[in-house]
Amino acid sequence: MAKTIILKSNFIAFVALISLVSLSRCDLLTKSSTNGFTTDLIHRDSPQSPSYDPSLSHSQRLVNAIRRSFNRFQRFNVKRATKSPEPDIINSGGEYLIKYSIGTPQVPSLGIADTGSDIIWTQCRPCLQCFKQNLPLFNPKTSSTYRAIACNTTKCSLQETSCSKTRKNCLYSEGYGDGSFTQGLLSTDTITLASNGGNKVSLPNIIFGCGFKNGGTFDGGESGIVGLGGGKASLVRQLGPLAQGKFSYCLVPLLDNKSNSSKLNFGDNARVSGRGVVSTPLVSKKPDTFYYVTLLGISVGNQKLEFYDKYSSLDFVQEGNIIVDSGTTLTLLPTNFYAKLKNALQSSIKLKQTNDPQGVLDLCFLTEKDIDIPKITVHFKGANVNWKQDNIFVRTSEFSLCLAAQPVQDLAIFGNLAQTNFLVGFDLEKRLVSFKAADCGKL
Repeated sequence: MAKTIILKSNFIAFVALISLVSLSRCDLLTKSSTNGFTTDLIHRDSPQSPSYDPSLSHSQRLVNAIRRSFNRFQRFNVKRATKSPEPDIINSGGEYLIKYSIGTPQVPSLGIADTGSDIIWTQCRPCLQCFKQNLPLFNPKTSSTYRAIACNTTKCSLQETSCSKTRKNCLYSEGYGDGSFTQGLLSTDTITLASNGGNKVSLPNIIFGCGFKNGGTFDGGESGIVGLGGGKASLVRQLGPLAQGKFSYCLVPLLDNKSNSSKLNFGDNARVSGRGVVSTPLVSKKPDTFYYVTLLGISVGNQKLEFYDKYSSLDFVQEGNIIVDSGTTLTLLPTNFYAKLKNALQSSIKLKQTNDPQGVLDLCFLTEKDIDIPKITVHFKGANVNWKQDNIFVRTSEFSLCLAAQPVQDLAIFGNLAQTNFLVGFDLEKRLVSFKAADCGKL
């Protein structure tokens, strides 16, 4: 959940419901390092989600998601402006929840799964200032495996870390553009996750933030954050041989409440292979948390829209000009390029236009039914991704179907609506993001 104005998607938010028990470190590596493991991601607004509010309409949930997305985009911009490339802690606003356990004995926790941040953190006792959460707070004093990290260690080298007044313990502190924040002790403890085969695995000495002072845009369903970004403190990196620097997910469409849950895969289970796979290079940029790729353009029918603007001083495509983010609902595009896409769709789709009843999106068509859209292809460097209607349009009322994109002045973001019904894989060792069209509800 990086610092940016983000169109966060509670809308395609998911909850990884995971049951946890322990294996020894040796058993974990022996049994799981070859095959990896898979967990469930459950749509945040589905009846299976602990955050489900039956009183809200689909349109209300959509508007809430879009508003959170703008907050997220602001956090991305703040994060990019910092000079340090080190990991960050970010409030994801509720996209995905991972159910895990922490400590010995195990204490259940729900963390927002966030590809835009790295550190894992949870609220801890004694809580000086905390948001209300449904689960009990973690008490480090009752865990036999808990250890505070000392100042004079290499682990105390993440962004925004400092030493306590006694120069003994490592402190962390992070604030965000939307007013969210977390402060506490940088620590280690055992975190327990479940694998797809029913095995449950424990990971000792995982670095996490034990937050004693936290607040912001949290609704109580979560206990903190689980970072899935590219930095060294993220869960992906700390899984080591289990993940091998690889993870993937397959997001079920927003309105598909009948299908199985979405999937989050690590290690060998995260390989995206077979017919139809396309891959684009991950671009190394600062901060290393974010997953930067290069967008060359988008084709609407036979018309190819180039990403650069030939009438401006920028007459070339910059490497790493868009972030792939599972936590942002809409696709965010630079103003000039967004205008090209909007105009091309207006010219190609011969339906009456209407205003968005929610007052958020600015290109909507008056229709109760699905529509025949022209072939739309997203051109990444080395990879062409063909969109379907659910990737480019979203229904905001019974009669309005709207473009699921918004213009921004700076950083472009490839949101989660654009990724539904694709198996999306990240290989941090080979530096690739791969896409394969799939029926995510049947995987």
